[in-house]
Amino acid sequence: MDGDERRQFALLADAVAKNRDKAAFAQLFTFFAPRLKSFLMRQSMSAMEAEELVQEVMVVLWNKAHLYDPAKSSLSTWLFRIARNRRIDAARRKRAAKLDEHDMALQPTAPPAPDEVVDMTDREDVVQRAIKKLPQEQLHLVQLAFFLGRSHSEIAAETGLPLGTVKSRLRLAFGKLRTLLGEQGIESAS
Repeated sequence: MDGDERRQFALLADAVAKNRDKAAFAQLFTFFAPRLKSFLMRQSMSAMEAEELVQEVMVVLWNKAHLYDPAKSSLSTWLFRIARNRRIDAARRKRAAKLDEHDMALQPTAPPAPDEVVDMTDREDVVQRAIKKLPQEQLHLVQLAFFLGRSHSEIAAETGLPLGTVKSRLRLAFGKLRTLLGEQGIESAS
């Protein structure tokens, strides 16, 4: 690129910056877009990715032409630097978006061993029997709180019981469950 071309491109960029000159932008787009695309494709981008990135670079030219300083570099250097930086950013995003197939958090959990399944089933049976031994008013509150996920306030509103009574009955129910399960050899997580 000779000095006359550099000055011409600088003038066109200035017209875009100051007047939003569409004709000047069209000339710059026609000249630089294919060259930027070719540059990006040589940097291992697909044609479609390169075209998208060229569009981004040209949008930067349209919106930020006022930032271009012809005293510091040619317009060509400025645009290719933007394209290079955008390509690096895109590669980083692409790399970050890939999942690590060896990440333990993404591995399926191993099915429980047969003896664990039997233990869990036995434990569930013991817990179910203990729950059935609760007085009816405590059983109902436990069902509302833990099987239906109601808050103490919601239970009080739904049953018409005072909030303190709801809390007391739930505390009593858990105390009784803790005792019943302890008798069966199941420790509670207090």
